[in-house]
Amino acid sequence: MEETSVLFSIGPLEVTGTVVTMWVIIAVLALVSWLATRHLKEVPGKLQNLAEMAVESLQNYFGGIMGQENAKRYFPIMATFFIFIVVSNYSGLLPGAGSVFAVPTACLSVTAGLAIVAFFTTHTVGIRRQGLGGYLKTFIKPFLLMLPLNLIEMFVRPFSLALRLYGNLYGEEMVSEQLGNLFPIGLPIVMHILSLLFCLIQAVVFTMLLSIYISEAIGEEE
Repeated sequence: MEETSVLFSIGPLEVTGTVVTMWVIIAVLALVSWLATRHLKEVPGKLQNLAEMAVESLQNYFGGIMGQENAKRYFPIMATFFIFIVVSNYSGLLPGAGSVFAVPTACLSVTAGLAIVAFFTTHTVGIRRQGLGGYLKTFIKPFLLMLPLNLIEMFVRPFSLALRLYGNLYGEEMVSEQLGNLFPIGLPIVMHILSLLFCLIQAVVFTMLLSIYISEAIGEEE
């Protein structure tokens, strides 16, 4: 998949197909969220029930990594990452993906943006929970000589997050396309079924690593 061309400009800002696809995904998610929560009832309807099941499942998942209290505290940012990534990944399974519209997570600039937000989120959380001095001390643990390695690791993390998500999605799109051209009968269906699991795994891995990083930043990695 190649970088999408510029569709139009808003002043000095160029808007590509990837950006438009992201706008559409955000609008759809906002609409679904509004529909699911506009009339909350004690006996939920189908959409509210589905939303509550999704929220409970995500809270339990993050709670198993960072504890239930932290999972509830940081649930909005963690759930936002997970839902946006998984929906973006699944958009690649729709007809026209890669030609009519772009798959956001198969674009390096998008995954890099997500990784940068995750990077600053981690440090902001660490400073707020431990204070600036307490957080900076974590970089010299277990002893002072670890400072260079800890700093390198900290700055490598966003590159790892961005390249892992981008590389896996880009590679999956390319492999599916090439195999579909070689074996147009039967195999594309199998690849789409496998992609359903693959796309979910990528969202799980990204948010799992972020939850681990946040747990370390607030001093609860042990």
